[in-house]
Amino acid sequence: MDSGEVLATKSFKVIVRKEEVVAPLLPLQEHWLPMSNLDLLLPPLDFGLFFCYKKPAAAELEDSINNVGANGISTSSVFGVLKKAMAQALLPYYAFAGEVVKNSSGEPELQCSNRGVDFVEAFAEVELEELNFYNPDHSVEGKLVPKKSPGRVLAVQATELKCGGVVVGCSFDHRVADAYSANMFLVSWAELARSKPITHFPSFRRSLLNPRRPGLIDPAFEDMYVPAMPPPPEDPLAPPTDHLISRIYHVKADDLNKLQALASSNDRKRSKLESFSAYLWKLVAKSSQYTDAEKPCRIGIVVDGRKWLSEGENKAMDSYFGNVLSVPFTGKKVSELVEEPLSEVAAEVHESLEAALTKEHFLGLIDWVEALRPVPGMTRIYSYRREDGPSFVVSSGQRFPVSDVDFGWGRPFFGSYHFPWGGDCGYVMPMPSPGGNGDWVVYMHLFRWQLEVIEKVGSQVFKPLTFDYLINCH
Repeated sequence: MDSGEVLATKSFKVIVRKEEVVAPLLPLQEHWLPMSNLDLLLPPLDFGLFFCYKKPAAAELEDSINNVGANGISTSSVFGVLKKAMAQALLPYYAFAGEVVKNSSGEPELQCSNRGVDFVEAFAEVELEELNFYNPDHSVEGKLVPKKSPGRVLAVQATELKCGGVVVGCSFDHRVADAYSANMFLVSWAELARSKPITHFPSFRRSLLNPRRPGLIDPAFEDMYVPAMPPPPEDPLAPPTDHLISRIYHVKADDLNKLQALASSNDRKRSKLESFSAYLWKLVAKSSQYTDAEKPCRIGIVVDGRKWLSEGENKAMDSYFGNVLSVPFTGKKVSELVEEPLSEVAAEVHESLEAALTKEHFLGLIDWVEALRPVPGMTRIYSYRREDGPSFVVSSGQRFPVSDVDFGWGRPFFGSYHFPWGGDCGYVMPMPSPGGNGDWVVYMHLFRWQLEVIEKVGSQVFKPLTFDYLINCH
Protein backbone atom coordinates (compact mmCIF):
# COMPACT_ATOMS: atom_id res chain seq x y z
CA MET A 1 0.00 0.00 0.00
CA ASP A 2 1.46 3.35 -1.03
CA SER A 3 1.28 6.51 1.04
CA GLY A 4 -1.69 7.87 -0.92
CA GLU A 5 -3.75 4.80 -0.03
CA VAL A 6 -2.78 5.12 3.63
CA LEU A 7 -3.89 8.72 3.68
CA ALA A 8 -7.15 7.85 1.97
CA THR A 9 -8.16 5.48 4.76
CA LYS A 10 -7.04 7.60 7.70
CA SER A 11 -9.59 7.84 10.49
CA PHE A 12 -10.01 11.11 12.33
CA LYS A 13 -11.93 12.73 15.14
CA VAL A 14 -14.14 15.80 14.96
CA ILE A 15 -14.32 18.01 18.04
CA VAL A 16 -17.30 20.31 18.49
CA ARG A 17 -16.09 23.66 19.82
CA LYS A 18 -19.28 25.67 19.85
CA GLU A 19 -23.00 25.30 19.16
CA GLU A 20 -25.35 28.23 18.73
CA VAL A 21 -28.42 29.39 16.85
CA VAL A 22 -28.05 32.00 14.11
CA ALA A 23 -31.26 34.01 13.95
CA PRO A 24 -32.36 36.42 11.19
CA LEU A 25 -30.73 39.82 11.45
CA LEU A 26 -34.12 41.42 12.06
CA PRO A 27 -37.18 39.74 13.57
CA LEU A 28 -39.96 39.01 11.10
CA GLN A 29 -43.63 38.75 11.97
CA GLU A 30 -44.38 35.16 12.85
CA HIS A 31 -46.65 33.48 10.32
CA TRP A 32 -47.52 30.14 8.74
CA LEU A 33 -46.43 29.09 5.28
CA PRO A 34 -48.35 26.17 3.77
CA MET A 35 -46.60 23.44 1.85
CA SER A 36 -47.45 23.22 -1.83
CA ASN A 37 -48.87 20.01 -3.22
CA LEU A 38 -45.45 19.20 -4.68
CA ASP A 39 -43.85 19.68 -1.23
CA LEU A 40 -46.35 17.16 0.14
CA LEU A 41 -44.90 14.45 -2.12
CA LEU A 42 -41.73 14.42 0.00
CA PRO A 43 -41.51 12.33 3.18
CA PRO A 44 -39.53 13.62 6.19
CA LEU A 45 -36.17 13.44 4.44
CA ASP A 46 -32.98 15.47 4.81
CA PHE A 47 -30.33 16.02 2.15
CA GLY A 48 -26.83 17.22 2.82
CA LEU A 49 -24.05 18.95 0.94
CA PHE A 50 -20.59 20.18 1.77
CA PHE A 51 -17.89 22.48 0.42
CA CYS A 52 -14.16 22.15 1.11
CA TYR A 53 -11.85 25.17 1.08
CA LYS A 54 -8.10 25.48 1.23
CA LYS A 55 -6.57 27.53 4.03
CA PRO A 56 -7.93 31.07 3.62
CA ALA A 57 -5.29 33.68 2.85
CA ALA A 58 -5.57 37.25 4.03
CA ALA A 59 -5.26 38.61 0.50
CA GLU A 60 -8.37 36.70 -0.60
CA LEU A 61 -10.64 38.28 1.99
CA GLU A 62 -12.72 41.38 1.74
CA ASP A 63 -11.33 44.53 3.34
CA SER A 64 -14.18 44.54 5.84
CA ILE A 65 -12.60 41.68 7.80
CA ASN A 66 -10.09 43.05 10.28
CA ASN A 67 -9.11 40.01 12.34
CA VAL A 68 -6.22 39.03 10.10
CA GLY A 69 -2.95 37.52 11.28
CA ALA A 70 0.41 37.39 9.57
CA ASN A 71 -0.20 33.96 8.07
CA GLY A 72 -3.83 34.42 7.06
CA ILE A 73 -7.05 34.87 8.98
CA SER A 74 -8.12 33.26 12.20
CA THR A 75 -10.77 30.59 12.09
CA SER A 76 -12.96 32.70 14.35
CA SER A 77 -13.02 35.32 11.59
CA VAL A 78 -14.05 32.72 9.03
CA PHE A 79 -16.84 31.45 11.24
CA GLY A 80 -17.84 35.01 12.05
CA VAL A 81 -18.19 35.87 8.36
CA LEU A 82 -20.37 32.79 7.80
CA LYS A 83 -22.68 33.58 10.72
CA LYS A 84 -22.98 37.29 9.98
CA ALA A 85 -23.85 36.64 6.34
CA MET A 86 -26.30 33.89 7.31
CA ALA A 87 -28.16 36.25 9.67
CA GLN A 88 -28.58 38.57 6.66
CA ALA A 89 -29.53 35.78 4.25
CA LEU A 90 -32.26 34.56 6.60
CA LEU A 91 -34.21 37.76 5.97
CA PRO A 92 -35.22 36.90 2.38
CA TYR A 93 -34.83 33.15 3.02
CA TYR A 94 -36.88 33.23 6.21
CA ALA A 95 -38.22 29.72 5.62
CA PHE A 96 -34.88 28.28 6.73
CA ALA A 97 -35.25 29.96 10.13
CA GLY A 98 -38.59 28.26 10.81
CA GLU A 99 -39.83 24.87 11.92
CA VAL A 100 -41.92 22.14 10.30
CA VAL A 101 -44.97 21.14 12.33
CA LYS A 102 -48.16 19.20 11.60
CA ASN A 103 -51.45 21.01 11.12
CA SER A 104 -54.89 19.80 12.19
CA SER A 105 -55.10 17.53 9.11
CA GLY A 106 -51.81 15.88 9.96
CA GLU A 107 -50.01 17.51 7.05
CA PRO A 108 -46.65 19.27 7.47
CA GLU A 109 -46.70 23.05 7.52
CA LEU A 110 -43.95 25.62 7.95
CA GLN A 111 -44.09 27.79 11.04
CA CYS A 112 -42.01 30.86 10.22
CA SER A 113 -41.01 31.52 13.79
CA ASN A 114 -37.62 33.27 13.47
CA ARG A 115 -36.19 30.43 15.49
CA GLY A 116 -32.98 30.47 13.44
CA VAL A 117 -30.47 27.94 12.16
CA ASP A 118 -28.44 25.55 14.30
CA PHE A 119 -24.78 26.41 13.66
CA VAL A 120 -21.90 24.20 14.84
CA GLU A 121 -18.24 25.19 14.94
CA ALA A 122 -15.91 22.20 14.92
CA PHE A 123 -12.32 21.06 14.45
CA ALA A 124 -11.28 17.93 12.55
CA GLU A 125 -7.95 16.27 13.24
CA VAL A 126 -7.21 15.75 9.55
CA GLU A 127 -5.59 17.57 6.63
CA LEU A 128 -7.58 18.46 3.53
CA GLU A 129 -5.43 16.15 1.41
CA GLU A 130 -6.14 13.28 3.82
CA LEU A 131 -9.93 13.41 3.40
CA ASN A 132 -11.28 10.31 1.69
CA PHE A 133 -13.51 11.93 -0.92
CA TYR A 134 -14.12 8.59 -2.64
CA ASN A 135 -15.75 7.14 0.48
CA PRO A 136 -17.94 9.85 2.08
CA ASP A 137 -19.43 7.26 4.45
CA HIS A 138 -16.00 7.26 6.09
CA SER A 139 -15.06 10.93 5.85
CA VAL A 140 -18.30 12.93 5.67
CA GLU A 141 -21.19 11.01 7.23
CA GLY A 142 -21.60 11.99 10.89
CA LYS A 143 -18.45 14.13 10.73
CA LEU A 144 -18.59 17.03 8.28
CA VAL A 145 -22.32 17.27 7.46
CA PRO A 146 -24.43 17.90 10.57
CA LYS A 147 -27.40 15.86 11.71
CA LYS A 148 -30.44 18.10 11.65
CA SER A 149 -32.83 18.07 14.59
CA PRO A 150 -36.39 16.92 13.77
CA GLY A 151 -38.61 19.84 12.82
CA ARG A 152 -35.71 22.16 12.05
CA VAL A 153 -35.29 23.19 8.44
CA LEU A 154 -31.55 23.78 8.16
CA ALA A 155 -28.43 22.90 10.13
CA VAL A 156 -24.91 24.11 9.33
CA GLN A 157 -21.50 22.92 10.49
CA ALA A 158 -18.25 24.80 9.80
CA THR A 159 -15.19 22.64 10.45
CA GLU A 160 -11.59 23.77 10.66
CA LEU A 161 -9.02 21.24 9.42
CA LYS A 162 -5.47 20.74 10.72
CA CYS A 163 -4.07 22.44 7.62
CA GLY A 164 -6.19 25.54 8.18
CA GLY A 165 -8.70 24.55 5.52
CA VAL A 166 -12.43 24.79 6.17
CA VAL A 167 -15.37 22.51 5.37
CA VAL A 168 -18.88 23.99 5.34
CA GLY A 169 -21.57 21.31 5.59
CA CYS A 170 -25.35 21.81 5.46
CA SER A 171 -28.36 19.61 6.05
CA PHE A 172 -31.73 20.68 4.55
CA ASP A 173 -35.27 19.44 5.12
CA HIS A 174 -36.27 18.25 1.65
CA ARG A 175 -39.95 18.93 2.36
CA VAL A 176 -39.15 22.65 2.46
CA ALA A 177 -36.53 23.00 -0.26
CA ASP A 178 -35.34 21.13 -3.31
CA ALA A 179 -31.80 21.40 -4.64
CA TYR A 180 -32.70 24.42 -6.80
CA SER A 181 -33.96 26.29 -3.71
CA ALA A 182 -30.91 25.32 -1.67
CA ASN A 183 -28.63 26.46 -4.49
CA MET A 184 -30.29 29.90 -4.54
CA PHE A 185 -29.75 30.23 -0.81
CA LEU A 186 -26.10 29.11 -0.95
CA VAL A 187 -25.22 31.61 -3.67
CA SER A 188 -27.03 34.43 -1.83
CA TRP A 189 -25.31 33.52 1.43
CA ALA A 190 -21.92 33.66 -0.29
CA GLU A 191 -22.74 36.96 -2.01
CA LEU A 192 -23.64 38.58 1.32
CA ALA A 193 -20.44 37.22 2.87
CA ARG A 194 -18.52 39.12 0.16
CA SER A 195 -20.63 42.26 0.78
CA LYS A 196 -22.27 41.86 -2.63
CA PRO A 197 -25.96 42.40 -3.40
CA ILE A 198 -28.13 39.32 -3.74
CA THR A 199 -28.77 38.40 -7.38
CA HIS A 200 -31.78 36.12 -6.74
CA PHE A 201 -34.51 36.74 -4.18
CA PRO A 202 -36.72 33.74 -3.40
CA SER A 203 -40.44 33.72 -4.13
CA PHE A 204 -42.84 31.91 -1.78
CA ARG A 205 -45.92 32.40 -3.97
CA ARG A 206 -47.66 29.11 -3.30
CA SER A 207 -50.47 30.23 -5.61
CA LEU A 208 -48.16 29.43 -8.52
CA LEU A 209 -48.75 25.75 -7.71
CA ASN A 210 -52.45 25.85 -6.85
CA PRO A 211 -54.51 22.88 -8.08
CA ARG A 212 -57.04 23.40 -10.84
CA ARG A 213 -60.80 23.41 -10.20
CA PRO A 214 -61.83 20.88 -11.35
CA GLY A 215 -58.63 18.89 -11.53
CA LEU A 216 -57.50 17.00 -14.61
CA ILE A 217 -55.52 13.86 -13.81
CA ASP A 218 -53.87 11.64 -16.40
CA PRO A 219 -54.43 7.93 -15.54
CA ALA A 220 -50.67 7.46 -16.06
CA PHE A 221 -50.10 9.08 -12.65
CA GLU A 222 -51.48 5.95 -11.02
CA ASP A 223 -48.45 4.09 -12.38
CA MET A 224 -45.94 6.78 -11.38
CA TYR A 225 -47.17 7.73 -7.90
CA VAL A 226 -48.76 5.88 -4.98
CA PRO A 227 -50.19 6.76 -1.57
CA ALA A 228 -47.32 6.74 0.93
CA MET A 229 -47.41 3.82 3.33
CA PRO A 230 -45.51 3.73 6.64
CA PRO A 231 -42.51 1.39 6.52
CA PRO A 232 -43.06 -2.04 8.07
CA PRO A 233 -41.81 -2.39 11.64
CA GLU A 234 -38.32 -3.75 11.94
CA ASP A 235 -37.91 -7.25 13.30
CA PRO A 236 -35.17 -7.10 15.97
CA LEU A 237 -34.56 -10.85 15.50
CA ALA A 238 -34.19 -10.63 11.71
CA PRO A 239 -30.67 -11.15 10.31
CA PRO A 240 -28.88 -7.98 9.16
CA THR A 241 -29.46 -7.05 5.54
CA ASP A 242 -27.34 -5.21 3.02
CA HIS A 243 -27.72 -1.47 2.94
CA LEU A 244 -26.82 1.21 0.43
CA ILE A 245 -23.38 2.79 0.65
CA SER A 246 -21.99 6.02 -0.80
CA ARG A 247 -19.10 6.59 -3.20
CA ILE A 248 -17.93 9.60 -5.25
CA TYR A 249 -16.36 9.30 -8.70
CA HIS A 250 -15.19 11.61 -11.44
CA VAL A 251 -15.94 11.21 -15.14
CA LYS A 252 -13.78 12.85 -17.79
CA ALA A 253 -15.41 15.16 -20.33
CA ASP A 254 -13.99 13.05 -23.18
CA ASP A 255 -15.66 9.93 -21.76
CA LEU A 256 -18.98 11.77 -21.47
CA ASN A 257 -18.67 12.76 -25.12
CA LYS A 258 -17.94 9.15 -26.10
CA LEU A 259 -20.98 7.91 -24.18
CA GLN A 260 -23.11 10.55 -25.88
CA ALA A 261 -21.85 9.46 -29.32
CA LEU A 262 -22.60 5.79 -28.57
CA ALA A 263 -26.04 6.63 -27.17
CA SER A 264 -27.03 8.73 -30.20
CA SER A 265 -28.17 7.18 -33.48
CA ASN A 266 -30.08 7.96 -36.67
CA ASP A 267 -29.35 11.68 -36.33
CA ARG A 268 -31.03 11.68 -32.91
CA LYS A 269 -28.57 13.16 -30.49
CA ARG A 270 -29.17 12.27 -26.87
CA SER A 271 -28.24 14.62 -24.05
CA LYS A 272 -25.27 13.87 -21.85
CA LEU A 273 -27.60 13.16 -18.93
CA GLU A 274 -29.67 10.71 -21.00
CA SER A 275 -26.51 9.00 -22.29
CA PHE A 276 -24.93 8.80 -18.84
CA SER A 277 -28.16 7.48 -17.29
CA ALA A 278 -28.56 4.82 -19.98
CA TYR A 279 -24.98 3.61 -19.47
CA LEU A 280 -25.43 3.45 -15.72
CA TRP A 281 -28.76 1.65 -16.15
CA LYS A 282 -27.00 -1.08 -18.12
CA LEU A 283 -24.28 -1.39 -15.47
CA VAL A 284 -26.80 -1.67 -12.62
CA ALA A 285 -28.65 -4.35 -14.60
CA LYS A 286 -25.40 -6.20 -15.20
CA SER A 287 -24.78 -6.37 -11.45
CA SER A 288 -28.00 -8.44 -11.14
CA GLN A 289 -27.79 -10.55 -14.30
CA TYR A 290 -26.97 -13.77 -12.43
CA THR A 291 -29.43 -13.33 -9.57
CA ASP A 292 -32.39 -11.35 -10.96
CA ALA A 293 -32.16 -11.80 -14.73
CA GLU A 294 -35.93 -12.01 -15.18
CA LYS A 295 -36.80 -9.17 -12.81
CA PRO A 296 -37.26 -5.56 -13.93
CA CYS A 297 -34.49 -3.00 -13.39
CA ARG A 298 -35.98 0.46 -12.91
CA ILE A 299 -34.50 3.91 -13.46
CA GLY A 300 -36.05 7.24 -12.49
CA ILE A 301 -34.74 10.66 -13.45
CA VAL A 302 -35.60 13.79 -11.46
CA VAL A 303 -37.15 16.59 -13.52
CA ASP A 304 -37.35 20.21 -12.33
CA GLY A 305 -40.68 21.67 -13.43
CA ARG A 306 -39.82 25.36 -13.16
CA LYS A 307 -39.05 25.66 -16.86
CA TRP A 308 -42.26 23.91 -17.90
CA LEU A 309 -44.51 25.86 -15.52
CA SER A 310 -43.20 29.21 -16.74
CA GLU A 311 -45.47 30.82 -19.30
CA GLY A 312 -44.03 33.03 -22.02
CA GLU A 313 -42.43 36.04 -20.42
CA ASN A 314 -43.57 34.99 -16.94
CA LYS A 315 -40.36 34.31 -15.05
CA ALA A 316 -41.96 33.97 -11.61
CA MET A 317 -41.02 30.30 -11.41
CA ASP A 318 -37.33 31.14 -11.89
CA SER A 319 -37.12 32.26 -8.26
CA TYR A 320 -39.76 29.94 -6.78
CA PHE A 321 -38.67 28.48 -3.44
CA GLY A 322 -39.90 24.97 -2.67
CA ASN A 323 -40.17 21.62 -4.41
CA VAL A 324 -41.02 21.57 -8.11
CA LEU A 325 -39.96 18.04 -8.90
CA SER A 326 -41.28 14.98 -10.65
CA VAL A 327 -39.60 11.57 -10.98
CA PRO A 328 -40.71 9.76 -14.14
CA PHE A 329 -39.35 6.24 -14.28
CA THR A 330 -39.31 3.19 -16.47
CA GLY A 331 -38.33 -0.44 -16.07
CA LYS A 332 -37.03 -3.23 -18.26
CA LYS A 333 -36.04 -6.84 -17.69
CA VAL A 334 -32.45 -7.15 -16.42
CA SER A 335 -31.43 -9.66 -19.11
CA GLU A 336 -32.74 -7.41 -21.89
CA LEU A 337 -30.94 -4.34 -20.60
CA VAL A 338 -27.64 -6.22 -20.49
CA GLU A 339 -28.00 -7.26 -24.14
CA GLU A 340 -29.43 -4.09 -25.68
CA PRO A 341 -27.06 -1.58 -27.34
CA LEU A 342 -26.59 1.70 -25.52
CA SER A 343 -28.49 3.64 -28.19
CA GLU A 344 -31.67 1.60 -27.62
CA VAL A 345 -31.43 1.97 -23.84
CA ALA A 346 -30.88 5.72 -24.24
CA ALA A 347 -33.98 5.91 -26.44
CA GLU A 348 -36.03 4.35 -23.63
CA VAL A 349 -34.58 6.81 -21.13
CA HIS A 350 -35.52 9.66 -23.47
CA GLU A 351 -39.06 8.35 -23.93
CA SER A 352 -39.56 8.08 -20.16
CA LEU A 353 -38.27 11.61 -19.61
CA GLU A 354 -40.25 13.14 -22.46
CA ALA A 355 -43.56 12.37 -20.78
CA ALA A 356 -42.68 14.67 -17.88
CA LEU A 357 -41.25 17.57 -19.87
CA THR A 358 -44.56 19.40 -20.23
CA LYS A 359 -46.57 21.94 -18.29
CA GLU A 360 -49.56 19.60 -18.29
CA HIS A 361 -47.54 16.90 -16.51
CA PHE A 362 -46.81 19.14 -13.53
CA LEU A 363 -50.30 20.62 -13.40
CA GLY A 364 -51.69 17.09 -13.44
CA LEU A 365 -49.33 16.03 -10.67
CA ILE A 366 -50.50 18.95 -8.52
CA ASP A 367 -54.11 17.87 -9.15
CA TRP A 368 -53.28 14.24 -8.31
CA VAL A 369 -51.89 15.22 -4.91
CA GLU A 370 -54.94 17.38 -4.23
CA ALA A 371 -57.27 14.48 -4.91
CA LEU A 372 -55.31 12.27 -2.51
CA ARG A 373 -55.02 14.73 0.41
CA PRO A 374 -54.74 14.46 3.34
CA VAL A 375 -53.24 11.04 2.54
CA PRO A 376 -49.62 11.72 1.50
CA GLY A 377 -48.35 10.56 -1.87
CA MET A 378 -44.94 9.49 -3.07
CA THR A 379 -43.22 8.53 -6.30
CA ARG A 380 -43.67 4.81 -6.87
CA ILE A 381 -40.02 4.02 -7.62
CA TYR A 382 -39.07 4.87 -4.02
CA SER A 383 -41.41 2.15 -2.77
CA TYR A 384 -39.75 -0.80 -4.50
CA ARG A 385 -37.77 -3.19 -2.33
CA ARG A 386 -34.68 -5.16 -3.22
CA GLU A 387 -36.74 -8.30 -3.91
CA ASP A 388 -38.72 -6.37 -6.57
CA GLY A 389 -35.59 -5.95 -8.70
CA PRO A 390 -32.95 -3.20 -8.73
CA SER A 391 -34.08 0.41 -8.87
CA PHE A 392 -32.33 3.77 -8.69
CA VAL A 393 -32.93 7.47 -9.33
CA VAL A 394 -30.65 9.88 -11.18
CA SER A 395 -30.92 13.51 -10.10
CA SER A 396 -29.63 16.30 -12.28
CA GLY A 397 -27.08 18.27 -10.27
CA GLN A 398 -25.63 20.21 -13.15
CA ARG A 399 -26.73 23.49 -11.55
CA PHE A 400 -24.83 22.70 -8.35
CA PRO A 401 -23.11 26.08 -7.76
CA VAL A 402 -19.77 24.64 -6.69
CA SER A 403 -17.83 27.56 -8.18
CA ASP A 404 -20.17 30.27 -6.89
CA VAL A 405 -20.13 29.49 -3.17
CA ASP A 406 -17.20 31.80 -2.43
CA PHE A 407 -17.53 33.33 1.05
CA GLY A 408 -14.61 35.68 0.51
CA TRP A 409 -11.64 33.31 0.71
CA GLY A 410 -11.78 31.72 -2.71
CA ARG A 411 -13.85 29.17 -4.56
CA PRO A 412 -14.36 25.72 -3.08
CA PHE A 413 -11.61 23.20 -3.70
CA PHE A 414 -14.37 20.60 -3.81
CA GLY A 415 -18.10 20.35 -3.17
CA SER A 416 -20.69 17.61 -3.35
CA TYR A 417 -24.14 16.54 -2.28
CA HIS A 418 -24.34 13.87 0.40
CA PHE A 419 -27.67 12.06 0.41
CA PRO A 420 -27.64 8.65 2.15
CA TRP A 421 -31.39 8.20 2.18
CA GLY A 422 -33.17 5.09 3.40
CA GLY A 423 -34.90 2.29 1.54
CA ASP A 424 -33.60 0.05 -1.24
CA CYS A 425 -33.83 2.52 -4.11
CA GLY A 426 -30.43 3.85 -5.13
CA TYR A 427 -29.60 7.51 -5.71
CA VAL A 428 -27.10 9.06 -8.14
CA MET A 429 -26.22 12.75 -8.44
CA PRO A 430 -23.91 13.92 -11.26
CA MET A 431 -22.46 17.40 -10.73
CA PRO A 432 -20.00 19.66 -12.57
CA SER A 433 -16.36 19.28 -11.58
CA PRO A 434 -15.01 22.20 -9.52
CA GLY A 435 -12.37 22.66 -12.20
CA GLY A 436 -14.99 23.84 -14.69
CA ASN A 437 -13.37 21.68 -17.37
CA GLY A 438 -16.43 19.73 -18.50
CA ASP A 439 -15.72 16.77 -16.23
CA TRP A 440 -18.42 15.47 -13.89
CA VAL A 441 -18.28 14.51 -10.24
CA VAL A 442 -20.78 11.73 -9.47
CA TYR A 443 -22.16 10.92 -6.03
CA MET A 444 -23.60 7.39 -5.90
CA HIS A 445 -25.65 5.73 -3.15
CA LEU A 446 -26.08 2.10 -4.23
CA PHE A 447 -25.59 -1.44 -2.96
CA ARG A 448 -21.99 -2.60 -2.58
CA TRP A 449 -22.24 -5.31 -5.22
CA GLN A 450 -23.67 -2.80 -7.71
CA LEU A 451 -20.75 -0.45 -7.12
CA GLU A 452 -18.28 -3.32 -7.48
CA VAL A 453 -19.64 -4.09 -10.97
CA ILE A 454 -19.70 -0.40 -11.89
CA GLU A 455 -16.06 -0.05 -10.86
CA LYS A 456 -15.02 -3.21 -12.71
CA VAL A 457 -17.01 -3.01 -15.94
CA GLY A 458 -17.17 0.79 -16.06
CA SER A 459 -13.63 1.45 -14.85
CA GLN A 460 -12.78 3.42 -17.99
CA VAL A 461 -15.57 5.87 -17.19
CA PHE A 462 -15.95 5.96 -13.40
CA LYS A 463 -12.72 6.81 -11.55
CA PRO A 464 -12.61 7.09 -7.74
CA LEU A 465 -12.38 10.74 -6.72
CA THR A 466 -8.97 11.56 -5.23
CA PHE A 467 -7.15 14.60 -3.91
CA ASP A 468 -4.68 14.31 -6.81
CA TYR A 469 -7.50 14.56 -9.37
CA LEU A 470 -8.87 17.68 -7.66
CA ILE A 471 -5.42 19.29 -7.57
CA ASN A 472 -4.91 18.61 -11.29
CA CYS A 473 -8.36 19.77 -12.39
CA HIS A 474 -8.02 23.25 -10.83
